[in-house]
Amino acid sequence: MKSRKPRKQRKWLYNCPKHQRHKLLSAPLSEELREKYGTRSLPIRVGDVVKVMRGDYKNTEGKVNRVDRKKYRIYIDGITKEKVDGSTVFVPIHPSKVMIIKLNLDDKWRRAILERRRGAPAPAVEEAAVPEEVEEVEA
Repeated sequence: MKSRKPRKQRKWLYNCPKHQRHKLLSAPLSEELREKYGTRSLPIRVGDVVKVMRGDYKNTEGKVNRVDRKKYRIYIDGITKEKVDGSTVFVPIHPSKVMIIKLNLDDKWRRAILERRRGAPAPAVEEAAVPEEVEEVEA
């Protein structure tokens, strides 16, 4: 994205490829997770436990039930509303309005991402071995 024009930004958002939409569905981590994993945010996945930070459902916690990449919304267990016909539906919530409290680490790829973001500890610097002067023995 090189344009700053609002029209082109909106167009890019609506026509964005699925693999880039995944990154746009990111949410910040809680303080404990931030300290533990050394990263501020991660893309939301089904199975993550999140806390709603804004809106009518503020301070509600629940497990992510569904991630809708097309509409840029997530659906959380426990956040439903009743329709006129009596059936209940999940309320769509934008991922920027939630905070991840517990991560779903069932996927080895996600664990690898966290390891990579944490950064491997710097290898111990070994002092360069200074060659000792060897006395030459004449034969």
